[in-house]
Amino acid sequence: MIRFRPEPPVFLLSPEEVRSSLETLADLLKACVEDGAGIGFILPLQREKAKAFWEGQLSTLQSGKSFLLAVRDGEEIAGVVMLALAPQNNGQHRAEVAKLMVHPNHRRQGLARKLMATIDGLALSLDRWLLVLDTVTGDRAEQLYPTCGYRKVGVIPDYAYGSHGDLDATTVFYRDLR
Repeated sequence: MIRFRPEPPVFLLSPEEVRSSLETLADLLKACVEDGAGIGFILPLQREKAKAFWEGQLSTLQSGKSFLLAVRDGEEIAGVVMLALAPQNNGQHRAEVAKLMVHPNHRRQGLARKLMATIDGLALSLDRWLLVLDTVTGDRAEQLYPTCGYRKVGVIPDYAYGSHGDLDATTVFYRDLR
């Protein structure tokens, strides 16, 4: 059982809370993709596909292989970020930061930065001190990560299709929490 307790307005969502928030999480994912976020989906993103994504995360959340942090604005989930633990025996010190998203209506309030600061504490509580992440090159998140202590490793051209269906480059980052 995890003993990590983030400070409000950031919360660690249990699998049960994720299950009860599937509609809200689907709306968040859809809004972010429609706003151009490069988080693995191509437009148009159907709401049911967004909901199915979150349903598909439930097994890793229940098993403790991943964790979902959410930031609230009042009672509303305004943003999320996921921490996925490396499963390899030789990777027990690292984790991947994934699916950082803040609803377009809640941006420019420092919520992404709060999520990123909190994920550091979560990772350390799980004895994970090396964090990796990637983002679409040129995405607004690419400018955020260095200000959160991440170092750019490099750029992979034509790594994935972006939300508009064109091949995009991906920038890879890491953060050493030691």
